[in-house]
This record gives sequence, structure tokens and C-alpha cells, in this order.
Amino acid sequence: MTRSISILGATGSVGSSTLDLVRRNRAGWRVVALTANCSAAELAKLAREFGAEIAVVGDESCLSDLRDALGDSGIQAAGGTSALVEAAARPADVTVAAIVGCAGLRPTMAAIERGGAVALANKEALVSAGGVMTAAVRSHGATLLPVDSEHNAIFQCLQGNRIEDVRRITLTASGGPLRGWSQAELEAATPAQAVAHPNWDMGAKISVDSATMMNKGLELIEAHHLFPVGLDRLDIVVHPQSVIHSMVEYRDGSTLAQLGPSDMRVPIASALAWPDRMDTPMEPLDLPALGTLTFEAPDEERFPATRVAREAAQAGGGAPCVLNAANEVAVARFLDGSCKFTDIVCVNEVVLERHQDDPAPNSLDDVTMLDESARATARAVLESL
Repeated sequence: MTRSISILGATGSVGSSTLDLVRRNRAGWRVVALTANCSAAELAKLAREFGAEIAVVGDESCLSDLRDALGDSGIQAAGGTSALVEAAARPADVTVAAIVGCAGLRPTMAAIERGGAVALANKEALVSAGGVMTAAVRSHGATLLPVDSEHNAIFQCLQGNRIEDVRRITLTASGGPLRGWSQAELEAATPAQAVAHPNWDMGAKISVDSATMMNKGLELIEAHHLFPVGLDRLDIVVHPQSVIHSMVEYRDGSTLAQLGPSDMRVPIASALAWPDRMDTPMEPLDLPALGTLTFEAPDEERFPATRVAREAAQAGGGAPCVLNAANEVAVARFLDGSCKFTDIVCVNEVVLERHQDDPAPNSLDDVTMLDESARATARAVLESL
């Protein structure tokens, strides 16, 4: 049976991995919409290859290039935020929400409000607008399928069990490329060093988040919305081999863990095929070759991001949205060489403190306003460094 799919963020790492799986089973999929921020030539090439109905660039200034690249293919071209939202709202059996950052908020919400299955790879959507978004999932009867490897692992470990029987959920973290570095070395870390992840092939922003451990902090907040067991039952453990992707412990003492290679095609395939399974090109795990799996507690002295994220989750209201916005600004400044690696989390803490009395957002418009305000504060703090 052929299923329809839309991919929001088709040229990013998650989008590329998704299209690789679709490419391996072309007869099984009909591509509705593909989107990108710009990358007009690449997006047009993919739209032609997969026979998409529509290709959309978020940056409207790239629309003319997209139209030129699509030529007489018959594929519709569109640009701008409203076009992204319209593409996300198109009927599809599954919509992969993989637009990085808060730019993916409104398109993701549009897919949810359509009431279909949404494979969520944009953690910022739940971090910034968790209450608003989960309420929309319930009211529109949508199915939210987590694509992040950790949340997908938890999702798999929960299958056939009751959330009420969960004693603890443990998210695993690789520790990133700078795990063993001293404080002095972290102070001098360069963007090239911070994005050189030892296990995963990810975009620059997510790779820096992994290096600071903020990626795991944001995932903790996301897990809080996806799996309502309470923050006190959500733990983080550093597991450098990235073989166990997360674990669920039940009240009888049993712990279920999901193991797999460090390749996003595995959790993506789980979400695309749910509630069934599908083939992937991954080699089976060779446990004897792996030899040893190790675990250690997070070091929140050198990597305070997980502590800051947990405190933001405990504060609730608009704090997670503020944290995500400040972090996006600080990471961008680090990547362009405007601040130090260790400044990133420091800036996040200062911005959180300055916005601690802001009211909780009750709508997507509220989230957008708070996000913009926090970004402005973050820029001001960075200018004062």
C-alpha cells in the first residue's frame, strides 16, 4: 500500500535520512510536500527526484531561484512562512516535522491541527510551546511520533505497557565531542571542535548543543511533555558509545532499553512504519565487537546546561521558551566566532533570570512574542560581554 508523506526540512540531516528511506522503497511512498529554508537548487533536485506536488522555501527571497530550478517540471513552488504552513496543512499520511528551531513552530502546529500523524524531529517545538502543542494534539486527535533517538527509544520501550507502571525514564547522552575536556580547554574550544561529534552526523546547531549538553537538557523538557511521569522520574546518564538510546524502568524492577546503531534512519524508520516495522540498510549490532558499554553521571560543574534546563522545566510557564530562544542566539554567535563556548550557557542563565516574571504563554502568538523578546535580551547580553 502506498502512503503519502510530507517532509518539512527536507534538506537537513533528518530530512535527508528520511528521503534515503523513501528512496529505498519508492513504490511505497507518494511525496506531497518538501520544504527547506532556502537551498533552492537542492530542494528542486529532490522535488524532481521524488515527484513532489509542491516545494516550498521558507526564505521568500529564494523563491525565484526555486522556480527557475523547477522549470517546466509541473511541481508547484511557493515561498514564505505562510506557504510553509499551507504545505504542512496538506493531507498526508505522515508529516515529518524537521525544521530546526522555532522556525518550525507554526508549520508543526499546522500539521497537528490537520489531525494526522506527525513525526516530530523538532524538539524546539515542544520545548517552547509544549503546553500549547500537546493541548492541540489532544483536541485535534493527532498522533505525535517522536523521532529524536532518545524519545523514540522511550516510545518503543513503553509499547504494550502502562505509563502508570513507570518508575523512572533515563535519557542517555553521548557527552559530545568535548566530554573529557578541562574547564580551561572548554574556554578555548572552537566551533570546528564543538561540531565534531564522535558518533552522530548532525547539523552544526545540534552538534554544539550536544557539546554543551544543552541538547540533553532540551530533550529532558521534551520528554516531560511526551511522557508525563513527572520531572523527578526523568534522569540523564552519559553513555559515550551511543548504543543504548534510552531506558525505561518499571515498578517491578524491570528495565527495558532500546539499542541500535548511531544512525537517525533507525528512529525515523520506527516513526514512519508505526505501528509496524520497516527495513533499513543498517547492519546488525555486533555486541562482541563493541565489547564494553560504559555509563557515568553528568558533570554539571563543567557542563551546567542539564541543570539549567531542569530548573527551567521546574519553573514552567515561559521559562523553557526563554531558554530555547536564548540558546539559539548564543549558539549562533558562538558559531560565527562572536562569543566563547562557555559563554553559551552563561548567557542562557542570565536571560532566564531577566525573564523569570514573564507570564506563561497560552497561544502560539504568545510563544512567538516571548521567543522574540528573549532573543532580544540574549543579543543585548551578548553585546555586553
